[in-house]
Amino acid sequence: MLVDMSKLFKRTKILATVGPSVFAEEKLKEMVYAGVNGFRFNFSHGNYEERDEQLAIVRKYASERGKSVAVLQDLQGPKIRLGIIKDNRMNLKAGDEIILDHAVEEHKGDNVLPVQYNLAEKVKVGEPISMFDGKIRAQIIEITSKTAIRIKIENDGFIMSRKGINLPDTDLGGDIITEKDMADIEFGASRDFDFVAMSFVQSADDIEKLRQILVSHGSTAQIIAKIETKKAIESDKVMEDIVKATDGIMIARGDMAIEAGAEVVPIVQRKLIALCRQYSKLCIVATQMMASMVDNPEPTRAEVSDVATAVLLGTDAVMLSDETANGKYPIETIRAMKKVILYTQNHSRIMSIDEDPTGEYENYDAIGKSAVNLAEQIGADLIVVATKSGATAAAIAAQRPNIPIVSITSDPRVAGQLALTYSNSAFVRPYSDDNTYTYALDTARDLKNNGYLRVPEGKDELTVIFISGILRDEIGGTDSIQIRKI
Repeated sequence: MLVDMSKLFKRTKILATVGPSVFAEEKLKEMVYAGVNGFRFNFSHGNYEERDEQLAIVRKYASERGKSVAVLQDLQGPKIRLGIIKDNRMNLKAGDEIILDHAVEEHKGDNVLPVQYNLAEKVKVGEPISMFDGKIRAQIIEITSKTAIRIKIENDGFIMSRKGINLPDTDLGGDIITEKDMADIEFGASRDFDFVAMSFVQSADDIEKLRQILVSHGSTAQIIAKIETKKAIESDKVMEDIVKATDGIMIARGDMAIEAGAEVVPIVQRKLIALCRQYSKLCIVATQMMASMVDNPEPTRAEVSDVATAVLLGTDAVMLSDETANGKYPIETIRAMKKVILYTQNHSRIMSIDEDPTGEYENYDAIGKSAVNLAEQIGADLIVVATKSGATAAAIAAQRPNIPIVSITSDPRVAGQLALTYSNSAFVRPYSDDNTYTYALDTARDLKNNGYLRVPEGKDELTVIFISGILRDEIGGTDSIQIRKI
């Protein structure tokens, strides 16, 4: 990977979803080379054999390219869906009453429909319910048995087999890790996924439950909390508690819009990005960022503006879903998104936030702020940081510098996790001596000599801020900031 010291270095990262459109090895290779920094594997679809094959391809071409690429496991969670409907479709009118029954296996054409989750155990009379991405709205009017509920339809429309159901006011009571998720977590732990994304998070307690499960499987994967339920955004305190408890968040705007209303999404997105920056946590903005490119070779102006806004707000990464998973133009979409990111970052500064970054350790925050201030004051070309856990690199990134951060670590897992962190390029290099400054300096020189770092046009050397520590291979040992020329 060429970490260009000109304006060609993309500071906001791209996370792309793997799906049928890019299953071919050549397509996955093109994605790596087009600028994808991380791959999302949606465990609502596919099988383990496919996952193994795709992981191997992604890692092969990332290594060939000389770049760290993150791999993210997205758990399905309690995705509540309808069962199979006779003739695959059922027309509905306002005022119709239908029954959703978990015990029913086959729809016979009447008003009793199968559902893949026992709603009767969770819902209350009077709560709203929507189906088919919000196309059908209804209200729960009766719990008819231990497995069935009756609902009243509020608008004309139709539903289809296996379409999703949303329950914006229903408390799932922490029941968001399913048996399927448990099997998928065990598989993911054995395949060294860098991140595990948790669907339908409602509180910080959900994060802690998943963390305990990961630890029990020996996994050091970081947790990404998907913010998509009404419960998760019901107050600023709930959002803050979730951000503090997790390693990062994904702003899943599709389900959020259905559950809480589309009008809340822009404000919640702004608040969540600011919270992640404040607490040095990873932030991913997701859903329909370039949705028109599923079928068209160019994005709309509204989509370009949407991506640019996320960049200006300071998100770490922007995500592509159907655009790469099922779209006709996956590679073109990646290139279009990269083009928007580069133009935006090169023509405007990242918006400031009200609170200074405050991570878990004060010394990391102080070093991060000092390094970025120093880099800006002397016009440094890049920041090079030796990091064991990635915490120092994350603290520097939280300051949203306008120059690249080169992170050097002995741990491939840390490098993978930093691949989605703002402005970071991570490289793996085993420690060779007890002096992490020498280790960082030697690595930076090697990167330059091998063509990974370029001296800017009109200059004879790179001005570099080095962040390191006295203690080798030890978390929390960062204590030095130095200015050097390469």
